[in-house]
Formats: sequence, structure tokens, C-alpha cells
Amino acid sequence: MSNTRERSILLVGSVPLQSASAVFEAVGSKLGSLAKRIPDGETGERKDWIMWQADVVKKAKGLEKGGTRELQGGYHFQLYRVAPGAEKNVAFGPLGYASAAISSYQTFKKMRADGKIPAETRFQVSLPTPIAVVMSFCEPSSFQSTWPAYEKRLKTEIEEMLSAIPPYDLAVQWDIAAELCFILENPELAKAIPMEALVASIARVSEGIPQEAELGLHLCYGDPGHKHVVEPKDTKLMVDLMHALVAGIKHPIAFVHLPVPRDRDDAAYFEPLKQLKLPAKTELYLGLIHLTDGVAGANRRLATAKKIVSDFGIATECGFGRRSPETIPQLLDLHREVANLA
Repeated sequence: MSNTRERSILLVGSVPLQSASAVFEAVGSKLGSLAKRIPDGETGERKDWIMWQADVVKKAKGLEKGGTRELQGGYHFQLYRVAPGAEKNVAFGPLGYASAAISSYQTFKKMRADGKIPAETRFQVSLPTPIAVVMSFCEPSSFQSTWPAYEKRLKTEIEEMLSAIPPYDLAVQWDIAAELCFILENPELAKAIPMEALVASIARVSEGIPQEAELGLHLCYGDPGHKHVVEPKDTKLMVDLMHALVAGIKHPIAFVHLPVPRDRDDAAYFEPLKQLKLPAKTELYLGLIHLTDGVAGANRRLATAKKIVSDFGIATECGFGRRSPETIPQLLDLHREVANLA
């Protein structure tokens, strides 16, 4: 995956520039072939991860308004519940992921043909897992009915993408955040929704992705208010989850990504990675880049990581969506500098 001079770069998803073309232009010119896959930046209403799905849930068949929920960073969620007698009739309309991907791919394809994106680069589509949207916008008593309904619609969205995007040009990334910071790090919820159920859901929505398309896993502890929802003690839970996902998903896993908090350049954080067993062709990416401490901070985390695991690419912990657009050129430059560290 990496050579002695440069490490591969993964862009997790959102990039708060004006448009998909602006994202492709910036990434293509600054990172070139170091980024094997380029997302469209989830620009506009999509930049704040799943917040734009609030309107989708609001319009879903069989749901009615419930309570509300607050999350750090000033996020406010209107929750919904299954209407009386509608338990078997919950259904979601278009989510918007397919239409956005199809539109952005046309731009991607043209810019690649014009030489602004390296010829071998894939178009990356980052998607939330079904439980992430359900947990964010539905009351717990309604999970049993809403989770499979959203899962069904998300599979339809992937089918629609594949009708317009050749699988050999596509990389699908699952954003696996709610599973970690809300469920598996919470002992009570982990009993109610065990790891096996979470993995099974991700496996089901991956079933329709052709072998020629890449499939990647972004493990995340969230970034609301530029702070993790839960600070990971170390990488052990993520290693356990990665093993379960690789075993449970039939599609080959092209890459996995996990975060490295800014203040964790100690060996204890990385130690569980010694037990990580990934398929030979699966790339590992560590989210050790932080704009706030630049090359020096990344180098500290990199130096410690190299003592535990030898071959890995680099990334930030999460998407860029909550950053100021003015910081993006500097952040991309930082990626390139870190990629060249020994």
C-alpha cells in the first residue's frame, strides 16, 4: 500500500468547498495519485453528515413526531416514532444519496477525462449505516420497525447508483460511528443491540455491491463540536469490530480506517493493533492528521504507530465538513507533507 517515500491518503468524506467540482479540483491538484479514491465532498446540505436526513425521516410513511434529543456541539434532533398500527408499514422515500452520487460522478468522470484527476482514481461514496440515522432521528421504542425500513431503502439507493456508476469506478465507504460511540461503548445498549446485530445489518446493505466495486469501513467516534462523543481508551474495541466486520461481510474489504486522537501518541493506544488480522489486500488507514498540531504532531503519532504496525496509510479522524472552507488548502497540503514522512 505504501512505499518507502510516500503513504497513501484516505479522505473520509465531507469537504466544505463550494461544489463537487471544487473538491475534485483541489484534491486532484494537491494530492494527485496519493488519494486512490476521491469523494465529492458531501457539499451543500450534505456537509454535516446525516443532519440532512432529518427531512427524509420527517416524510417517511408510518412515522409521527415524538420527543427531541440534544447532542454536544449544539445539535438538536426532532425524534419520530411509529404511528399507532403502522408497525409493519414504515417506509422511506428517496434518501438523496443516489441522486447526489450520480450527479457528482458525471462531474468526476469529465474532470478525470480532462486530466484534473489521475486516471486510476475511483469515485468514493461515503454512506451512513442504517442504525446511525435511525438512532439519531427515531425514538428507541421504534427502532425495531424503522431500522429494517431504512436499511431496505438504502439498498435501493445503492442499486440506483450502480445503474449509472460502473462498479470498477466506485468505492463505497460505510461510516461506522453510532455503532461505536453510542452502542458498543455503552454497556446497557450493547446488551440490547449486540455487535453481531450491528455487523449483520452492515453485511445486508453490502450484499448488492458488486465484487468489482471497492468496499471500505470508516470507524469513527464522532466529531460534533470538534470533540469525540466518547474518547476511545485504545484501539481494542475497533480491532474487535473490524475482525467481526471482515468475517461477517461477504464482499472483500478494500480498506479500513480508524481515528487517532490528537493527544494519543502513546504506545498503549496503538498496542491492540498488534492483534489486528486483515486480509492481505485490505489497506489500513490511521486518522492521525490534526490541523491544530500540524506535521510535528502527526510525526509523533506516526512514530509510535510504526512501532506497532508497519504498513498503513494516513487520514484525518473524520470528515472536514465542520471546518472553515479557508482551512482546506492548508489541510490538504498537510496530508501531502505527512505522506512523505519516513
